[in-house]
Amino acid sequence: MKNVAVIGSQWGDEGKGKIVDWLSSEADVVIRFQGGHNAGHTLVIDGITYKLRLLPSGIVRKNKISIIGNGVVIDPWALLDEIEEIKSKGVNITVENLIISESANLILPFHKEMDEIREDAAGKAKIGTTRRGIGPAYEDKVGRRSIRVMDLISEKNLNQRLETVLLHHNAIRKGLGKNVFKKDKLKEDLLKIAPEILKFSKPVWKKIYEFKKQNKKILFEGAQGILLDVDHGTYPFVTSSNTVASAAATGSGCGPNSINYVLGITKAYTTRVGEGPFPTELKNNIGEMLGTRGKEFGTVTSRKRRCGWFDGVLVRQTIKISGIDGIALTKLDVLDELDEIKICVAYEIDGKQLDYLPAAVEDQLKVKPIYKSFKGWKSQTKGIREFDDLPENAKTYIKELEKFIEAKISSISTSPERNDTILIVDPFKI
Repeated sequence: MKNVAVIGSQWGDEGKGKIVDWLSSEADVVIRFQGGHNAGHTLVIDGITYKLRLLPSGIVRKNKISIIGNGVVIDPWALLDEIEEIKSKGVNITVENLIISESANLILPFHKEMDEIREDAAGKAKIGTTRRGIGPAYEDKVGRRSIRVMDLISEKNLNQRLETVLLHHNAIRKGLGKNVFKKDKLKEDLLKIAPEILKFSKPVWKKIYEFKKQNKKILFEGAQGILLDVDHGTYPFVTSSNTVASAAATGSGCGPNSINYVLGITKAYTTRVGEGPFPTELKNNIGEMLGTRGKEFGTVTSRKRRCGWFDGVLVRQTIKISGIDGIALTKLDVLDELDEIKICVAYEIDGKQLDYLPAAVEDQLKVKPIYKSFKGWKSQTKGIREFDDLPENAKTYIKELEKFIEAKISSISTSPERNDTILIVDPFKI
C-alpha cells in the first residue's frame, strides 16, 4: 500500500487536476487538505469538463471516497452550489462518498468583504488575491475566533461564536467606515444550511486511521503550488495556507509517515497568476504564445496567467523544500512550435550569481535569470503516450531538465486528455 501526496511545484496551475484524476483511478480515498475555493482543478473525462474548487477530484469517479480535511477553509454556500453543479453532470454525491472534517473552518460573507476592502485599498501593493475571503478566514482560525463546521450543531454555541468573531470584524469595519455586520441574519442563514453541511461531517482523523488499517490507498490532493506557501513561497505574494507536502498530514489528521510518495506536478514552462516576483516572465510574443497555446486562464477567476520559461532554480528549490520524490511534467505539447526553448539555471543579482531564490521580496524582484538554451523540436507531441515516440530534441530537453532539478520525472503529460500521458513510474506501485 502506498499513499501519495500530489503537490504543485511552481505557483499553481500546473495541471494537478488531470494528474490527480489519473491517479484517483487507483486510489480508494482522495483528500483535500488546504486552501479553499480560490484554487480550481479542471478535469476532462469522456468529453465532459468538470471544474472543481472545493470538492476533491475523486468525487467524479465511482466507488471513491472524497474528503475535505480540517486544513481547508470552506465557504458553505459555495460548496453546496458546487455539489449541485457537479450533480447536474450526472455525478452521485452522498454521505457515503463525501466526508467533511468537523474541524474545518468556515468562510463567511464578512471574510469575502474584508478581502475585497483590503485589496482595493492596497493600490499598487495589492497581493492579487482571488477576493474569496480565504485570507481573512485563515486569520480568524489562527486568532481562535473562527466558526467551524462543528459549531453549526448548536444554535446556542453558534450564537456565542458569532458574537466573538463579529466583535473583532465590526471593530475593523467601523474603523474603515463600513457598515457593521448583523449577527442575527447571518445566524439564520447558517442554521438554514447547517443540516446540508452537517450530514457530511465526521472526525476525519479517525476515518483516515480506519482507512489505513483497511490498507486503502490514499491520495492527498494539494491546491495551488509550493511557491505560494505562506512560509516558503514568494512572501507576501502568497496564499494564506501551507501548500507544501507536509501540510497534507496536518491538514487531514495523520502522521507524516502516512505519506509514502510525494509527486510534484510541474509545468514544462512557468506561469503565475496575480502579483509578485516572476524571474523568467516573458512580456513578449513568446509569452503571449505560451498563454494562448496553453489556454492560460484561471479555472476559478478566469484571470490571464503570466507566462515565462521553465525556472529550474525554483523547481529544484521546491523539490528540496517539499521532499518531492518524482515529477509529473505537464503541458509539454505547448512548446511544440518554438524554435528555441530555455531553462533558467541560475540567477544574477548585483553582479553575483545565485543558485536559489533569496527570501527577501526586494531581492526576488531584482534577480535576473541566467538561461541554458535548447533547440526546439518543431513537431507535434500532443497525444504521444510513449517516451520513445517523442522527438529527439524533446527527449533532450526533458533529460536535461530532469538532471538539473535533481528529481526523476515519473510521467509526462502531452494534452489535457487523461490518457495522453507517458507513464514512467507509477507512484502507487513503487
